Amino acid sequence: MPRFSALLLAALLALTASAEPPYPEIMTRSAALAALEDPDARIRLAGVVYFGRNGLAADGPLLVKRLSDENPVVRDVAGQAVWLVWGRSGDEETDRLMESGVAEMGAGRYSRAVEFFSKVIGRKPDLAEGWNKRATAWYLAGDMHKSLADCDEVLKRNPQHFGALSGYGLIYLRLEEYGKALEYFRRALAVNPNLASVQDIVRKIEEYLREQRRRGI
Repeated sequence: MPRFSALLLAALLALTASAEPPYPEIMTRSAALAALEDPDARIRLAGVVYFGRNGLAADGPLLVKRLSDENPVVRDVAGQAVWLVWGRSGDEETDRLMESGVAEMGAGRYSRAVEFFSKVIGRKPDLAEGWNKRATAWYLAGDMHKSLADCDEVLKRNPQHFGALSGYGLIYLRLEEYGKALEYFRRALAVNPNLASVQDIVRKIEEYLREQRRRGI
């Protein structure tokens, strides 16, 4: 559920636009698919960059797999690229509506953002990211129950969506249901073990729950 950060896009574009990138250029999908399983980290990185540039939402699982790559650069770029592909529907008007919703949400106009994301959902109901973005808008607007309902729809379509899993955790924190929050944060980390902020939250919740048990609360 966390909002897409423009910094992620900027980081990926900066990497791919460098004069001498630290990976070979890949031009075809078939070559990129093979590259993702290559023993050479440079080749795997090239595959990840290809899908970050060209992939659609359906390619998400390919990049999620690389979130556990042994190479930290591959993991980091895969973490950026997966958000890019999740947000691509393959339909220009749908993607335009998504961008407008993100802009409205960034400006704090959450009702307008909900309207745009609802249009995305109407056009592409199987696109998990439309539901995820609307869940985020509901959360920021303070409607936890509608946000939870949209998170449910996200996971029906994309069980690997660590953003929605983290979103559940944030919602349950707001509702002071710490056991449920911990469960969902752990599920998010099982998909993407690189979420440093979520790791920190998990430690704090675990400490809090241990203290509660110690005090018999």
